[in-house]
Amino acid sequence: MANCSKACAIALTISCLILAASAGSFYDEMDITFGGERAKILNGGQDLSLSLDQYSGSGFQSKNEYLFGRFDMQLKLVPANSAGTVTTFYSNKLSSQGAGHDEIDFEFLGNSTGNPYTVHTNVFSQGKGDKEQQFHLWFDPTAAFHTYTILWNPQRIIFLIDNIPVRVFNNHEASGVPFPKSQPMRVYASLWNADDWATQGGRVKTDWTKAPFTASYRKFNANADKVGANSKSTTSENDNQTWRTQGLDGAGRNRIRWVQNKHMVYNYCNDRSRFPNGLPVECSRSRFL
Repeated sequence: MANCSKACAIALTISCLILAASAGSFYDEMDITFGGERAKILNGGQDLSLSLDQYSGSGFQSKNEYLFGRFDMQLKLVPANSAGTVTTFYSNKLSSQGAGHDEIDFEFLGNSTGNPYTVHTNVFSQGKGDKEQQFHLWFDPTAAFHTYTILWNPQRIIFLIDNIPVRVFNNHEASGVPFPKSQPMRVYASLWNADDWATQGGRVKTDWTKAPFTASYRKFNANADKVGANSKSTTSENDNQTWRTQGLDGAGRNRIRWVQNKHMVYNYCNDRSRFPNGLPVECSRSRFL
């Protein structure tokens, strides 16, 4: 795709309209998990901010567990010198460890002033991860809110930014590749210090004179199947159910080509030095990994 600007603007407008109509209150949807007063629910439950200082970061998790769905969140990332910080939006099996670990990650790796954030994505299933793809964004993620989406169904996982697909991880269980499909997960978010690895491999450290660092969240929406004791209801028949079988149409394939050709900075499926005995099997099974 030579120019994504018009299509991207239309997708962003549609995404924002959907979220504006359906987003719930953070008081109803989320629990603060760590950080104390560094995590703040604001504006009657419509906004949530996370802060990081030299003593602690902060985070929250969904009250509900979900088995498949579409999860949208608007984020505005830490501005200016964010080196060493990691802001996250992800799904995870509750108290998951070891062989039972399932996780779907958006992680935003901060950088020194004037240098771009790195958007780090990964998928874990049955304790197996090592499926990283990284991107630089085509906009400033600190200047305004943008929508980040995890779409998870039994066939595939799609990562979207402003309703533009940036990555697809397909279900290749038939080829022996684990895929997260049997364990319900919660949605999590956090802001924490990882200056041992996050920015340029740990070469650039967190400048604590700039603390506290603050990221903002709003308009969380889960169009998903709720499970477990904390669930008040399942997905309504009036909700949009396209996520259950959603893949990429022609426009989606064009957009993901544009993102991956212009903005991808790392793909584990191209890293032969990391896999000297051969690339993972899924790397030869799908064009849109």
